[in-house]
Amino acid sequence: MKSLRIHPDDNVEVRLDGDRAGHKFALHPIREGGLVLKYGYPIGVATHDIAPGEWVHTHNTHTRLSGESAYTYDPAARPTAATGFPPRTFQGYRRRDGRVGIRNDLFVIPTVACVNTVCRRIAAAFRTRYPDAPLPLVLEHPYGCSQLAEDHARTASTLAALARHPNAAGALVVGLGCENNTLDSFRERMHGFDGHPVAYLRAQDDGDEVETGVRALVSFAETCAGDRRVTLPESELVVGLKCGGSDGLSGLTANSVIGCVSDRLSNRGGTTVFTEIPELFGAEDLLLNRCETREVFKRAAGMLNDFKRYYLSHNLPVYENPSPGNKEGGITTLEEKSLGCVHKSGRAIVTDVLDYGATVRKRGVNMLWGPGNDPCACTALAASGCHLILFSTGRGTPYGTVVPTLKIASNTPLAEKKPEWIDFDAGVVATAAETVESAGEKLYELVLETASGKPARNETHGYQEICIFKDGVTL
Repeated sequence: MKSLRIHPDDNVEVRLDGDRAGHKFALHPIREGGLVLKYGYPIGVATHDIAPGEWVHTHNTHTRLSGESAYTYDPAARPTAATGFPPRTFQGYRRRDGRVGIRNDLFVIPTVACVNTVCRRIAAAFRTRYPDAPLPLVLEHPYGCSQLAEDHARTASTLAALARHPNAAGALVVGLGCENNTLDSFRERMHGFDGHPVAYLRAQDDGDEVETGVRALVSFAETCAGDRRVTLPESELVVGLKCGGSDGLSGLTANSVIGCVSDRLSNRGGTTVFTEIPELFGAEDLLLNRCETREVFKRAAGMLNDFKRYYLSHNLPVYENPSPGNKEGGITTLEEKSLGCVHKSGRAIVTDVLDYGATVRKRGVNMLWGPGNDPCACTALAASGCHLILFSTGRGTPYGTVVPTLKIASNTPLAEKKPEWIDFDAGVVATAAETVESAGEKLYELVLETASGKPARNETHGYQEICIFKDGVTL
């Protein structure tokens, strides 16, 4: 069996194949209370003496994380990202407001959960009459009413952001008529938008809401029938970065390969967006020192501690992670998970910090408020304007949101077992069949192909959902 010592300072090595692939084994004696080092950083402390060759996991290692942290800004410690990449292009849609989309989808967006089925019926009726047209994407969700304060604002802003998404050729917004998330307030959030046509339907006021909705979709379909892809520079792309169902190989293979894509796109003037903030705990300095300015650093540090306060306000420890599946795959503590997770963002400068439901304002690497939860985080990435998402996984998941969600497997057995889920096998890095850099080049090619129209697995199989973050009272 093959193993790898990632960093010269590490006192554990990672098994790359065979039984317990992705798990850690001690290289040297580790005394009780001593630090366990992986990636050159502490991932926890030994709870009792660990002998050389012994399995290092939850039975003998514990997290060092506790509450809020006092972060320091040291830009001199930031790494240097690779440069000198040749320019590339893709085939996308130029919207009438100048933005770029990579799909020509029709969105049906309920303002409130009460009309989810109405929206499904509208989409189904449209498809029945026009079988050759794409099935409209219905953005079902359980909210839009009986919410207060930040929950209500988060729902409303996220849905409006999705209605403006450049991957849509048209958006039908369907309300009931008595909900908090009113059509009038929705229109206010859409004020001045002219990227694609948007129609509004108030179900309580319409005699046949399904027929009215179908007519709106027909109008959209006729309007976009003449849309054609044009050659666009890679700098127009906005790519989301996500991991879910991680294992002990994710940081070494899939996340590192994604990091190469992030660096390349950033170097060419494009944009990547990084979220799942709680999965930075224990690896914060690796990201914070890359902040472009002290002001960006302050906002990023504030976001991290804000999420820690969220945990503590619910009387939960900040280290309530990793998941059972993560542990089965070899991840022992949140620090270890975070140190692997942060690799997805590469080494480029962090240029901006975004709230949940906000859209990208600056090119480069963006840090987006959001939880680790896959559906909530992917929805936030889509709402921020990401054209597609690079989603690494070691355990496997079919989940996808309403933009192409490319799944990158951390290990080859997963890619071979779940070809209907997985778009790219980064496990070739663990077998030394590819370097991280060469695999990154191939993944970048897939990104450009997907941006040019090649469907992701989640699109092919209809895994296209949203889930909006909630934290508060339901009336």
